[in-house]
Amino acid sequence: KMATEHCDAVNMDPDMEMLSDEEMEREAEGFKEQGNAFYIKKDYAEAFNYYTKAIDMCPKNASYYGNRAATLMMLCRYREALEDSQQAVRLDNSFTKGHLREGKCHLSLGNAMAASRCFQRVLEMESDNSQAQQELKNAESILEYERMAEIGFEKRDFRMVVFCMDRALESATACHRFKILKAECLALLGRYPEAQSVASDILRMDSTNADALYVRGLCLYYEDCIDKAVQFFVQALRMAPDHDKARLACRNAKALKAKKEEGNKSFKEGNFEAAYELYSEALTIDPNNIKTNAKLYCNRATVGSKLKKLEQAIEDCTKAIKLDETYIKAYLRRAQCYMDTEQYEEAVRDYEKVYQTEKTKEHKHLLKNAQLELKKSKRKDYYKVLGVDKNATEDEIKKAYRKRALLHHPDRHSGASPEVQKEEEKKFKEVGEAFSVLSDPKKKSRYDSGQDLEDDGMNMGVVIRLLQSLMIGLSFELSVLEEGYI
Repeated sequence: KMATEHCDAVNMDPDMEMLSDEEMEREAEGFKEQGNAFYIKKDYAEAFNYYTKAIDMCPKNASYYGNRAATLMMLCRYREALEDSQQAVRLDNSFTKGHLREGKCHLSLGNAMAASRCFQRVLEMESDNSQAQQELKNAESILEYERMAEIGFEKRDFRMVVFCMDRALESATACHRFKILKAECLALLGRYPEAQSVASDILRMDSTNADALYVRGLCLYYEDCIDKAVQFFVQALRMAPDHDKARLACRNAKALKAKKEEGNKSFKEGNFEAAYELYSEALTIDPNNIKTNAKLYCNRATVGSKLKKLEQAIEDCTKAIKLDETYIKAYLRRAQCYMDTEQYEEAVRDYEKVYQTEKTKEHKHLLKNAQLELKKSKRKDYYKVLGVDKNATEDEIKKAYRKRALLHHPDRHSGASPEVQKEEEKKFKEVGEAFSVLSDPKKKSRYDSGQDLEDDGMNMGVVIRLLQSLMIGLSFELSVLEEGYI
């Protein structure tokens, strides 16, 4: 006997074909009841098996598809659950639970418009259905978050996009599109491990997902692993030849690598002007590539210091550090530029940052040297007082002293105003103080090494006595000069 409209003899074994319609329905109901029992126990895999058996017995029973859809939803197999829900409502368009489950599947997969239609259909049949009312609100919220995310992405407000996608994913838990957009924005924010994690989760479920492959490549690209990044971009393009973002990223990655290598080559060859220009060109390729651009700024700073563009080099190092606050090489390069421009306080600050991060002997030595130069810079520069170079000979120091002492000798300014006399006397004492240190090998050595001269008994009393002993001779020389004998 042929099956009724509810139970067709399709793909049944020979024994089943001998059953009557009633027996087949009873058999199917038995499988459904067993499925329900496993569902209550949360053994969804077994529940799925028994609902499938019930469907095999009666493939035109809407409730069986509805039950299996509910089970598939619990197993997070939303696409299969969507197919069963849609089959259930095709068989019975008044099946409220079928429409409700179809809407939930659409919502979980991020199809908020389709979900809204399903929930509205339920409310047409049952206007007071609270579940449909709540789910419709959820669908409307997702549509609003999508709209806000689109605006945020256009404005490059990637934090806003991540926030919107997080909210949307609370309802659309299986939406790969939302996850990919979130992952892309995490990568653009420099949060690479999080972005990699999201993309990897998708690839575990779908290894051919071009968007996920693109995001994996993007993370590697932004972490300056350009060769590996290109491999992922190429793979994404293989899966989706029209993937514009993957194509653009692949082109930028190749161009950036080539330009950077050209700059490095010119630098090694000593062609610093060319290297400077090449690094500058590389910096215009992709403003979003934070890590590579930080290295390019630091490289350009190195070239700038070679070209004696020290202020520009400091500025480039600062830009590199702004992009990557952990970039030790940029701190070291900037500190050296500060040393070269005698900005010792700034140099000490950078070396302290480096030493706090990496406590090596080399970094400790650099810090101590900067601290010493800072200390030396805060005392009188005796070489400057005498107007000689730091490498001046003993004879040059003596000649410079006599010249400066005669210039500022009190007798020479006896007719000047009290203010001028006071100022010249001060300078005269400074000249004597400078000479007393630089003419004494031991004191000069201590002064040059930054040690305190007081440890050697150096004080103003000594300087004054020295000045008194020299003033008589200088007064004589001065009088001779004024009378024109020399």
